[in-house]
Formats: sequence, structure tokens, C-alpha cells
Amino acid sequence: MTGLVHKELAAGVATITLDSPHNRNALSVALLGELSEHLKQALDEPAARVIVLTATGTVFCSGADLKEQGEPGAPVTASFPDIMELIWESPKPVVCRLNGTARAGGLGLVAACDFAIAPLTASFAFTEVRLGVAPAMIAVPVLRRLSARAAAEYFLTGEVFDAARAVEIGLLSRAVPEDELDATVARYTEMLAKGGPEALAITKRLVREVPAMSFHDGLRAMAELSAERFTSEEGQEGIAAFKAKRPPAWTV
Repeated sequence: MTGLVHKELAAGVATITLDSPHNRNALSVALLGELSEHLKQALDEPAARVIVLTATGTVFCSGADLKEQGEPGAPVTASFPDIMELIWESPKPVVCRLNGTARAGGLGLVAACDFAIAPLTASFAFTEVRLGVAPAMIAVPVLRRLSARAAAEYFLTGEVFDAARAVEIGLLSRAVPEDELDATVARYTEMLAKGGPEALAITKRLVREVPAMSFHDGLRAMAELSAERFTSEEGQEGIAAFKAKRPPAWTV
């Protein structure tokens, strides 16, 4: 490890921090390798209930490290999809705490997270077309967040837009004054930690999968899932805790 990414665990929250401010936390081979390792560790830690992804400096992530992209088949392309998939498929909720601006590939990380919270001063842009390339890999998570109109507008023009607009189009969950950023992230992580771990993982999936089902099939599949959860060990513990007016076991 070269120290480009750090991880700490406190109060059930694993905070993973990109720490390469000299190149605006660009997605270098070394940074991506460390990010992958820290994500896997956080996913494997039973004590980590929620993951927060953030960065140091004034830029969250500037995208691919262009100094490493001069040769065909650059190695960044080999690991970045796996990292976005790790975040997207994580059974633990992932909150992106943007410390500032994000560009290009950095927006793939933002879109892959379940929640994204940024200061109002942050700005965003899909700059790929202005370099003669395309927002290809990041399109997979981003197009699941943005409307087709918004995606076409910003993918094709490369125009810079602000945090308020990013909330409007679905790229961000919230945009807040800078001095409220940490409190807002903490509010989300505290709420998420109250949920049953299995219930959170299942609910993440259904939010994505149910809209693709027909109304008929969706109702029947969800009726079956509902019955399964009410009779599950976690569900029974949650109900017992509610009746006894005590915290459920997973919050202790």
C-alpha cells in the first residue's frame, strides 16, 4: 500500500478516504488497487454496517489519471468496472460524502453509491467528449440515476453543472452548505445503522428490481418476500424488540 486510500472503522461506519490530493484524487492504477482492497475489507468486516466513501482536498475525484492513459489498453480500464460493481452490489449501504468537485470517472463512483451528499459549492461535469473519448464505463451506473434527457445534455456537451442541478437530475441525494456536510452524512449513517443488515441488503435489491417487474409478478414476488422476512430470524428479532420497546440486537 502506498497510502493513497485510507480506511477507518468507528461506530459501525467504515470510512474509506481517497487521499491523493496532488493529482486531485485521480483514478490511478495504484489508487484503484488500494480502493479495491479497502472496499473488500469493509465488506468482510461484520462490525462495518455502513460504508462511507470520501476524499481529502477540495476535489472528490477528477476521473482517470490521464498520465497513465497514453497507451492502448491502459490498465485503469481493467480494475475500475470491478470497483464500481463492488460498490453497486454491496449488501451494505454505501454513502458517498463528496468533499468537493467531481469529474468524468469520479462520477462513476458517485453514481454507484446508494447515497451521494455534496456541498453546494461542488461542481460536476462529464468531460470525456471534450477529450475525444466517451463516458463509456461510468455510463452503466450513471444512466441508472439520470433521466435520458439529462444524460444526453451533460454527456454530449461536457458542460459544468452545480450541486443543486445534480440533485435535480438524480446524480446526488442531497446538496447542503459545507458546514452541514458532516452532520448530514452522520444523519444518514445513523439511520442506516438502525436497519437490519439482511433487510437492508434485500431492500437495496428490490428498489432496483421491482420497477422492471410487471405489476402482477411484482405483487406476487413481493408478497412471498414479505412473508419470508416476517418469519426470518432477523424479522422476528425486530418485532420482538418493537414489542419489548428495546433496541434490536443488531443495533447493540
